Amino acid sequence: MKKKILIVLSILFGLMFINAGLNKFFNYMPPPDDMPDAAMKIMGTFMEIGWLFPLVAVIEIVAGILVMTNRFRALGALMIFPVMVGIVLNGFFGVPSTMPIALILFAINLWMLYENREKLAPLFQ
Repeated sequence: MKKKILIVLSILFGLMFINAGLNKFFNYMPPPDDMPDAAMKIMGTFMEIGWLFPLVAVIEIVAGILVMTNRFRALGALMIFPVMVGIVLNGFFGVPSTMPIALILFAINLWMLYENREKLAPLFQ
């Protein structure tokens, strides 16, 4: 049962990040009208650094695809981890209303990393 829940959560997690990455390229989801000034400044800074937004988008798309596969889930979860840390910090310092979903996604990411700890163990030896 635990394995089936992890598979479903991994697929949903992957689809969310593929969607987020594609949105950075095609901008089909407009930002909310009531976005705080701090969040607008953060987004503006990301846009000013020309290479950062596309890099994060590619990482989100590739990691989202990898997370949805059983074989490469550990690699995808490891790739998306720094992005997740940024999302949580952005929620903490910029847009507090995003913290619940950010913490849920962060917990799913940690769970995927934990469940694949045997595959990741050589990295920490």
